[in-house]
Amino acid sequence: MREILGKRRRLLSQRSDAGPELIDSALTFATEWQWPVLPGVTADQRSMSRCGCPDPECTVPGAHPFDPGLLAATTDARMVRWWWGNRPNAPIVLATGGQAPCAVSLPALAASRALVALDRKGIRLGPVVASPTRWAILVRPYSMEQLGELLYAQDFVPGSLRFHGEGGYVTLPPSETGHGDIRWERAPLPGSASPWVPDVEAVVDAVVDALTRTGVSAPEL
Repeated sequence: MREILGKRRRLLSQRSDAGPELIDSALTFATEWQWPVLPGVTADQRSMSRCGCPDPECTVPGAHPFDPGLLAATTDARMVRWWWGNRPNAPIVLATGGQAPCAVSLPALAASRALVALDRKGIRLGPVVASPTRWAILVRPYSMEQLGELLYAQDFVPGSLRFHGEGGYVTLPPSETGHGDIRWERAPLPGSASPWVPDVEAVVDAVVDALTRTGVSAPEL
């Protein structure tokens, strides 16, 4: 009984320190927007550049699922409350694809230039997620066949361009990871409805061109 009470005190202490921001955001994504989410593994508190997972060379510290795995992502409010009630500092991970948005991500410098180019062309964008190193443009779900045709039409596809489709994931704000805080570069418009996102076709040309112009062709974290 003493061990159980001690564990409960630790959990209550963690909850009071963390505040409601993460759990409130996770509930909005899951219940109002119907985006399946799950908690990511937190960064190692002794060294935020290291991940809390068993991999000592993890390249995305604190920004990926571990336990539970990605397949556990849900829109169920009770599960979300239980997860973040016990792990109040856990990053919010979106399972992309299916009924949820997919994403196109690229290094931050090239991404900022791509957004300027898309704005000049009058292309409407939805939410854009930013970390200190990479930005992710949320897009409508796409199939592998659709993506393959788009990439085949390109003369060159830089290796630093990543696509987060079915079976993928993106870490959402206001999470904190080993690479820094996750924020909205383009925030969703206020309201209870799921945010509008563009088709992937609308953004591919601009992001490929931006990467080519900045010379960022090799994969970056």
